[in-house]
Amino acid sequence: MSTVIAFDTLAYAKRLRAAGVPESQAEVHAEAMAELIEERLATKRDLKELEIRLTHNLTMRLGGMMAASVAAVAALVKLL
Repeated sequence: MSTVIAFDTLAYAKRLRAAGVPESQAEVHAEAMAELIEERLATKRDLKELEIRLTHNLTMRLGGMMAASVAAVAALVKLL
């Protein structure tokens, strides 16, 4: 689930214009920056969801390795 991040494009464009950037360029730059932030910036919620998924995956893998190890030891005990 993605979260919308508030980015004030109008305030950003005004700031660029105040620094001497032409209005048309400031608007395009502000829109591009907003798009970049919304698409690529991870929120705390995104990071928490990733942590939960990774923890689950690692737990499942560890459980699988432990089960395989116990089965291998049981097989070796039977052979000896």
